Amino acid sequence: MPLPMPEERKRSTSRHSLQVDRREKVNVSGMIDVISFDEESVIGETEMGIIIIRGANLHVNKISLDSGELAVSGEIDSITYESPGGPAKAKSILGKLFK
Repeated sequence: MPLPMPEERKRSTSRHSLQVDRREKVNVSGMIDVISFDEESVIGETEMGIIIIRGANLHVNKISLDSGELAVSGEIDSITYESPGGPAKAKSILGKLFK
């Protein structure tokens, strides 16, 4: 059975929500794609735009793009959104990270 194309995945995801527990755990629904992650940041695409989670000792506990879910734990310092944009927007965010 073929995997859904990104456009199909985008239409099938549930509504976007964000839950933060004591700045130690973040659960995100409505995820479309995970662009990158390491111990200091997690960057993903949601139905509401690009989300950037920053902190220390970050661990991705769950990624399920089929159900649109992401779970991250660690020391959460900030969560920011970038406006939705195409691939050019994603490249500009990645360009910022690798300066």
